[in-house]
Amino acid sequence: MTDSEVLDHFRHSGALLEGHFRLSSGLHSDRYLQSALVLQYPDLAEQLGAALADRTRHLQATAVLSPALGGIVIGQEVGRALNVRALFAERQDGTLLLRRGFTLAPDDRVLVVEDVITTGGSTRETIAVVEKAGAHVVGTAAIIDRGSDPGRLNFPLQTLVRMEVPAYSPESCPLCASGLPVTKPGSRA
Repeated sequence: MTDSEVLDHFRHSGALLEGHFRLSSGLHSDRYLQSALVLQYPDLAEQLGAALADRTRHLQATAVLSPALGGIVIGQEVGRALNVRALFAERQDGTLLLRRGFTLAPDDRVLVVEDVITTGGSTRETIAVVEKAGAHVVGTAAIIDRGSDPGRLNFPLQTLVRMEVPAYSPESCPLCASGLPVTKPGSRA
């Protein structure tokens, strides 16, 4: 699947939004990728998951772990395509944890899968969940990388699309300075 095919899926499903948004990182941006709108279509979710699996198969993961909420669907699809377990970590008292009886063993080779990565904060938190469980992170993957620091994860990152989308601290946001109201469309609204 090419970059343009992935972005076409986002555009046609209304998942590529324009305006003034507060991202889960706290940064502001003029574009927002609402992956749930594209992943609501099982055939598109399956295609995106298979494409990410193709790019990560060489890592020989034995499990996929995604942060709830945004990473669950794509993580499930990558796990399906790789024929491995797909688990998710969720927040309890502000901290990502394995819950619902999910476990990782020391011999697990875990691929951390996200929908969209900007700063990498949620991905780093998910990596910490794997490490706390004593398992081994083999890499990370996302449908879209909209960040600008390739070393922010300290692990290989495989993506379907890398796009430069400016993100601003609220103090230096030109959209705030122009008086444009900010919205928070993500899962941590």
